[in-house]
Amino acid sequence: MARYRGSVCRICRRENLKLFLKGDRCYSDKCAFDRRSYPPGQHGQRRTKVSDYGIQLREKQKIKRMYGLTEKQFHLTFKKADRAKGITGTNLLVNLERRLDNVIYRLGFADCRTQARQMVRHNHFTVNGHKVNIPSAQVNIGDTIEVREKSRAVAVITNAMEAVARRGLPQWLELDKANFKGVVNAYPVREDLTMPMQEQLIVELYSK
Repeated sequence: MARYRGSVCRICRRENLKLFLKGDRCYSDKCAFDRRSYPPGQHGQRRTKVSDYGIQLREKQKIKRMYGLTEKQFHLTFKKADRAKGITGTNLLVNLERRLDNVIYRLGFADCRTQARQMVRHNHFTVNGHKVNIPSAQVNIGDTIEVREKSRAVAVITNAMEAVARRGLPQWLELDKANFKGVVNAYPVREDLTMPMQEQLIVELYSK
């Protein structure tokens, strides 16, 4: 699978928004976006005029990079949202939030989605008592996500759980910190997503 191997701080600067791609570092004074909140490159501070297409593209790139998807993965997720009943843009965001790697990040078992994705692939979690190692697996209402018994002493997980209070827990999830367990109480709704996102621009982009 294609992977971005460059500096993820450049992604935040390019999208002109802190995407919290490096966990704790994004909350510290070392955050590159706070220190240089302009696009990377020698022309980054130059004022440029952006077309309507450019605005739509940047919105798509921002959300795709926020959730750590490849272009193909994102397009497939959009097509699934387009086929479903309801508002396509909202369906897209809900499907992205329901990804297992994102839920693990939201529950505080990982510092960032990239870390959550790696830990899912390394079999650190179970869903309803069954081992799942597919980061894109969709969770459903009533699903229970647990850290496997042998993984509960892993420093990465324990450190991440100590910092979860700073991010806050979404209302649609429930966390049992003592038992390393989370429960999906409901599907996320648009109001649960506080990051600035204009999903309608993505719908317009793919509709061309």
